[in-house]
Parts: sequence; C-alpha cells; structure tokens
Amino acid sequence: MPFPAERPRRLRATPALRSLSAGEHLARQRLVLPVFVKEGLREPSPMQSMPGVVQHTMTSLVDAAHEAVAAGVGGIMVFGVPAVRDARGSGADDPEGILNTALRALDEAVGSDCVVMADLCLDEFTDHGHCGVLDEAGRVDNDATLERYASMALAQAEAGASLLGLSGMMDGQTGVVRSALDAVGRSDVVLLAYAAKYASAFYGPFREAVESTLQGDRRAYQMDPGNRREALREVRLDIAEGADVVMVKPALPYLDVLSDVAAAVDVPVWAYQVSGEYAMVEAAAAAGMIDRQRAILESLTAIQRAGATATLTYWATEVADLLRRG
Repeated sequence: MPFPAERPRRLRATPALRSLSAGEHLARQRLVLPVFVKEGLREPSPMQSMPGVVQHTMTSLVDAAHEAVAAGVGGIMVFGVPAVRDARGSGADDPEGILNTALRALDEAVGSDCVVMADLCLDEFTDHGHCGVLDEAGRVDNDATLERYASMALAQAEAGASLLGLSGMMDGQTGVVRSALDAVGRSDVVLLAYAAKYASAFYGPFREAVESTLQGDRRAYQMDPGNRREALREVRLDIAEGADVVMVKPALPYLDVLSDVAAAVDVPVWAYQVSGEYAMVEAAAAAGMIDRQRAILESLTAIQRAGATATLTYWATEVADLLRRG
C-alpha cells in the first residue's frame, strides 16, 4: 500500500461525510437564553457593550420568550433589574417585585413549552451590589445570606420558576434552599448550582445589563481563576446538598474545568457563555476580524465538546433558529 497507509482526510471530503463523522452536534434544546427585565421601562433598552441584547419590558420579555420557544430553545433564565435597591435586597423575594412578576408572566406564556428559570442571587437587588447581605465590617455574611436565599427560593417557586439558578457562591446555599423548598412540599423544583463560578474579568458587560452598583470585587466568595482542583470540591459539595444540575462559569476560559467536572460527576453539567465572551466575538466580527457565525458555532461546539450538557448563551435564539432551518 502506498504511503500514507492511513488517510483521515477521507472523512472530511464532503459536508455529508463531515456531518456523519462529527463527534459533536449542537442541539437547539440544549441552549438556554439569559434575559434581563427592568422595572419601569416603556420600551426595550439596548446595551452598548452587548450588541443585540436588551433590557426588556414585560411585554418585550414575553415576545422574546415566544420567539425563543418557536426557535426551539430549551430554557429561559431570567434576571431582574429593580427600580429600588436596599442593603438586604428586599425586592428579591417581593412577590410583586420585577423578577417574580416576570416569572409569573413567562410561566403563563411559555411555561408548558420550555423551562422557566430564575436567577437566585441578591446582587441585582442590593444597593452595595454584592451577592449577599453585609455584616458590620462590610463583609458578605454567608449564613445571613442563606436566610435570604431561602426566602427568594420560595418566592420564585411560587411565581412559577421550574428551575432555580443558585449563583451566589455562598457555602451551603444548595442545602439550605433544598430544605426550604422540601419543607413546603416543593421538591419538584430543580436546583442548578453555580458550583464552579470564578471571579472573572469576563463578566464586565453583564454589569451594564443589571446596572450593577458593586464597589470592589467578589473574590472573597467566587473562585480564584488559578484553582482547578477546587472546582471538583465545590461541585461535590453541591451535589451532596441536593443539586440536580451543576454549572461551570465562565465557559470558554474554563474548558479544562468543565471537562474535569463532566468526567467526575453523574449529574448534568451546564456552562454559561458569559457576557464578555459574547462581547468579544461581536466586537471582533464588527471590526471584520472574524466570521461571526462560524465563531459563534465553533465556540458553542467547543463548550459542548468539553462536556456541557446545556449552555447558557445570549445567542441561544439565533443559533436555535439557525439549527432549525438547517
């Protein structure tokens, strides 16, 4: 046989062969759309740092949800932006607060067609911008914050959320929320633990989306970017406390962590393609430096290839529609 004896290129010769031999295929149902709804808006407000993403009114939020469902998106994760904030984040568990009102609207509109998800964290609702309440020294009080999380969980479940995204990175948050829900007969609510959430520079544009008031940083509770093995410890603790799904966040800068977690656990592992990842691709594409569509699809494929069962991405509807149309 003439050299070379092995010719892997044969499987790449045509689009049909490439499709048949591909190890990973993106699926619409494995995409989750993060959305922002702001109290008091009369029309959607575009974000400068995230082209194509807006702060929604209640009406445009429901419209966006219908569009996502029509495209085949599997879920919608809702973040609320209140008009008034205080030290304890009172709006977070207010039944008439912006987030819980939005959850009720989405549950009624699309709750039978996709998974309605709630961000369970205080940072959007506190005047200091941290993910928990502060003690007298200005530090985030872990255990006092857990009490607030439990109250939020009950309010969000009552509002219609099927899945709660525990994103605050407080020790014991999954166990406390699970116990609070089970105590009132809501063992049906799914818990997504942001188990390996890193203190990342890639969250920058998100701060515009939620109009963050944060002073300082969150390094005292989010993970250090240099810590790889610690992620498995955090993940295992959350699973032991009752997490149904675990999250690695951000996605692309932490594909090694995502792969580690996916190989180590037997629950679904999700990833969040965060605002900075989105903004970089959009900026490079706008400058003519990359092929936008190919970069989007390649980045999502990489996340799935590393082990993500589902991915939160601001491109969810666009990509799902693209996949639907073939």
